[in-house]
Amino acid sequence: MTSFAERAQELRDEFALFDDWRDKLENVMDLGKALPPMEPALKTDASRVQGCQSQVWMVGTMEGDRLHFHAESDAILVKGLIALLLRLYDRLPPAEILANPPEVLKEIGLERYLTPSRSNGLYAMIGRIQTIAQAQAERTA
Repeated sequence: MTSFAERAQELRDEFALFDDWRDKLENVMDLGKALPPMEPALKTDASRVQGCQSQVWMVGTMEGDRLHFHAESDAILVKGLIALLLRLYDRLPPAEILANPPEVLKEIGLERYLTPSRSNGLYAMIGRIQTIAQAQAERTA
C-alpha cells in the first residue's frame, strides 16, 4: 500500500504532464469514466453528500485498519473529482486521512479551473471523507 505522500506525488507528476487546463480537466473526466459504479443499495439519503450541485453519494467501510470508500455521482466531472479523492484517500488508515489535507489539489492547479459551485462540491466531498475518517478513528480509539 502506498502512503498519502506517495499518492500526492503521483498526482503532481501526472498533472505536470499537461500544459493546458483543458487537458487537465479532460484527464479528470477520463478518471471519472473509469470510476467503478456504486451499488444502488448504497445510494441512500444518508450517503448523499450535501453541498454538491450534482448528486453525490459516498460511504466508507473499514477493511482491517484501512478505510475503503465507495462513491459515485451523476455528473462526469464530479465522478472525476471523486476518482482523484479516492486515489488520495482510499484504503488508508483513518489517522493518515485526517493528518493529510488535499493541498495537492491546489498544487496541481485544479481549483483554478472549477466553477464556484463545483469547488464547493469538492470541499463537501473532502468534508465527507474527513467526517467518515473521524468517526472510524473514534471507534477504534
